[in-house]
Amino acid sequence: MVMYSTPEDSYRQLEILTIFAEEILKDLKLPYRVVELCTGDLGFSSAKTYDLEVWMPSYGRYVEISSCSNFEDFQARRANIRYRRSDNKKVEYIHTLNGSGLAVGRTFAAILENYQNEDGTVTIPEVLRPYMRGMEIII
Repeated sequence: MVMYSTPEDSYRQLEILTIFAEEILKDLKLPYRVVELCTGDLGFSSAKTYDLEVWMPSYGRYVEISSCSNFEDFQARRANIRYRRSDNKKVEYIHTLNGSGLAVGRTFAAILENYQNEDGTVTIPEVLRPYMRGMEIII
């Protein structure tokens, strides 16, 4: 997921971008948490990053499944991405944001692990059942 924003709105847009990824985890009813990365863990170009982590029973811990970042004008300066304000015609660098969506492999593993029953079958999350022809359990 990629977003462009005016400088004054980019942090609000980061929250929205993070919510987009969160909504999928909520719909899947997977246990997850949102972690704001400290400065030492940020990527070189990122001003602020949230990691979404999903609970993986086999690891006994949360693992990263998505990452959402605000790069402010770092990438825009390198790519010379600018916009002109309509009110004063001033040209400025845009702020760029990126969200990785959800890592497909880890999402699939998280569904299998969190929905596995004692007999080894897997209950299909309700939100996915229409795509599974109504199946409720995988044997």
